[in-house]
Amino acid sequence: MHRFFTWQHWVGHGFDLLWPPRCVFCGAETEGAGGETRNRGAEVCDGCSRSLASGGSRCSRCGQPGDDDPCGRCNARLGECGGLVVLGTYADAIRDAVLRAKRPTGDLITAGLAALIVAQHGERLRGWHPDLVVPVPMYWTRRLMRGASAADDLARGIAVGLGLPLRRAVRRSRRTAMQNTLPRGERRANVAGAFRAGRGVAGRRVLLVDDVTTTGATLAACSAALLSAGAAAVYAAVAACADTTDST
Repeated sequence: MHRFFTWQHWVGHGFDLLWPPRCVFCGAETEGAGGETRNRGAEVCDGCSRSLASGGSRCSRCGQPGDDDPCGRCNARLGECGGLVVLGTYADAIRDAVLRAKRPTGDLITAGLAALIVAQHGERLRGWHPDLVVPVPMYWTRRLMRGASAADDLARGIAVGLGLPLRRAVRRSRRTAMQNTLPRGERRANVAGAFRAGRGVAGRRVLLVDDVTTTGATLAACSAALLSAGAAAVYAAVAACADTTDST
């Protein structure tokens, strides 16, 4: 056993000398920090960790910025979802990272985002005692056209980071207009009743994962579907939140 680890150490060291680890976001060489800022081979440098994981003070229930906790707008935004963690505001560096993650070649970007979410919010996520991680689903025709689902990849990375199973336990029962093409006031109606959850969630505590949330309507609709299917509790994690001061 000792020989195996010695051999593995030297081979890894040789690879690092020939091909130094690089940050998946900016391409800068890293020191192979590993740990919670590494996920499925995705390294994140200290600079990108600071710029991307800068969500500031937020409500622990609905993720909106501010010092009030709870903020008082939680039920209107997230319905029965028990809590939300947010990596950062949907702007600047994190907006660029999320857009890159949506591409078919964005798997390392999503792995990096997942690693940062676990590093920043791991204690709280584990404190919710989730049994499984579930991605917010994309309608099958849109998934086919896009070739990738950032929510799927992000959920997979978070599941790995937390040591939990990934289950695609929610499906879209009908095609909906893309939320970002609609006025805020129409988004809740657009996704109302659009999701169905399988029986496998009964009695389980679920961590729901999406890449971006704006009004909270999609997370609320998915949470309602999971709870209707018997889930014991639903919580959520997203890479970015498009901050707003309204409750829609």
